[in-house]
Amino acid sequence: MGIWEDIKKTFRNGSNLTKLIYINIAVFLLITIAAISGFLLTNQVISAKAVEFVSVPSSFKFLLLRPWTIITYMFVHKDIWHILFNMLWLYWFGTIFLDYLDQRKLVAVYLLGGITGAFVYILSFNIFPAFTGVVDESVAIGASASVMAVVIAIAAYVPDYTVQLLLFGRIKIKYMALAIFVFTSIMDFSVNSGGKLAHIGGAFFGYFYILSIRQGKDPGKGINKAIDFLVTLFKPRKKLKVTHKKPADEYEYNKLKADHQKQINSILDKISKGGYDSLTREEKETLFKESQKKN
Repeated sequence: MGIWEDIKKTFRNGSNLTKLIYINIAVFLLITIAAISGFLLTNQVISAKAVEFVSVPSSFKFLLLRPWTIITYMFVHKDIWHILFNMLWLYWFGTIFLDYLDQRKLVAVYLLGGITGAFVYILSFNIFPAFTGVVDESVAIGASASVMAVVIAIAAYVPDYTVQLLLFGRIKIKYMALAIFVFTSIMDFSVNSGGKLAHIGGAFFGYFYILSIRQGKDPGKGINKAIDFLVTLFKPRKKLKVTHKKPADEYEYNKLKADHQKQINSILDKISKGGYDSLTREEKETLFKESQKKN
């Protein structure tokens, strides 16, 4: 089996965490190929246009032209260190997440955390005076907001879960999540402020999601239904082949007919003793098909 077949098999049979990581890596490779093409052809527009097509803009007018970027931006990385750290955090905290919550919830937190982060970034750049001169030029990329949502969500769900850290020993996940949030989203706010605002949005959603789950509500139901619809829509449908087996001879035909009538008589007898509701679903279907033959 070749490498490509191995990758396809791992993606197909892997968890949703594996799929999210694979999608991020695939998009990173495509962006990298575009950058290499631009370099070889001495046309940097190729790389710039590729990134622009999938990055979310802070400008409302550009967002209206590229609405899909609310989703695509959270899978886009240009820097190897950017994607490396994001995927490591996603893998570590996503693995713990799946120990306590299901895979559909992981996808919902990742996507909705990323969407919330994008909206916080866009609204902030259009509200606060500090960003007045850069609204039309600013774009955001990266899975950081989505990953932050996963980190905060699982830390809020099992705050006393402990992990073994090199040099630090055993530490509770709530302190790890707090440290990650402070160092990546609060400190030195003037640098990559758009990204940090998106982190804050992702963290907010992660915490909100767990509060809702504890109250018996699942804010991710809607997006999971949308995903199910899209998967069903684009999934190839298997062609049904209907065959009718003819009895080998008259004896077999009569035997099949007698067996079928015996089954019908048994169902009718069951109705006379326990009523129609006593029938199984299969028996009701058999009776319905028989009535259709006689009509």
